[in-house]
Amino acid sequence: QVQLVESGGGSVQAGGSLRLSCAASGFGSCTYTMSWYRQAPGKEREVVSSTEGTGRTRYPDSVKGRFAASRDNAKNTLSLQMNNLRPENTAMYYCKATTSTRGPGCHYGMKRWGKGTLMTISS
Repeated sequence: QVQLVESGGGSVQAGGSLRLSCAASGFGSCTYTMSWYRQAPGKEREVVSSTEGTGRTRYPDSVKGRFAASRDNAKNTLSLQMNNLRPENTAMYYCKATTSTRGPGCHYGMKRWGKGTLMTISS
């Protein structure tokens, strides 16, 4: 069973940097797209980055140039380096894994979420 555990959240001042990590287990022989999402108070959850098994990553315009995701397939980890943080970046940050292959034991499109880590940016 896939499990995701986020770490690295905390409080920083605006303009600062923070690095989040997501440790995944239970991947087996399946391939997953790994993503970071965030949910600010009173707002819907939104994608922050999405990294395919090849390492190709996509970002929304709101974080391009400031956030960088990196993935280590050997260790099944996903990181998110966030620079020049803004108060509006305050949110719970979640790691998500989506099965991207079909085959024995691989349920294409199945999604798994971590419990999240809180990041607070003060002005």
